Amino acid sequence: MTVSELERELAAHPHAALHLMLPSGEFVPAHFHVTEVGRVQKDFIDCGGTVRASVSCVLQVWVANDTDHRLTAGKLARVLQLGAPLLKSDALPVEVEYETAAVSQYPLAGVEVTPGGLLFHLGAKHTDCLAPDRCGVGASACC
Repeated sequence: MTVSELERELAAHPHAALHLMLPSGEFVPAHFHVTEVGRVQKDFIDCGGTVRASVSCVLQVWVANDTDHRLTAGKLARVLQLGAPLLKSDALPVEVEYETAAVSQYPLAGVEVTPGGLLFHLGAKHTDCLAPDRCGVGASACC
């Protein structure tokens, strides 16, 4: 999901409560805060020698002890508006950074309108070899 798609959903349901579902099916506690909106750019070289870059909008989510706190779609939309100059594009993919046993980033995979508010489905990220043909780990290099 991109920033513009997220903004569109938030604007369509400004009073909706927000719910985040992890890939495991567990939920981030409903009293979460979005403590950062950031543009994260990673420049790197893969194992085959190709220079690459990835850019995303990262929403840092944090859970405090104030269990009465609830973030609405309208409040998150305002936070995104404040971050727009830093993001430089509304076409960036959105990721949610959340800490359980370790800090992890989850791509925002989709949203569902439910009677309880907006349910955001968080996807999983995986590591991969980006140059299997050049470093010898492709199917032909197996065992």
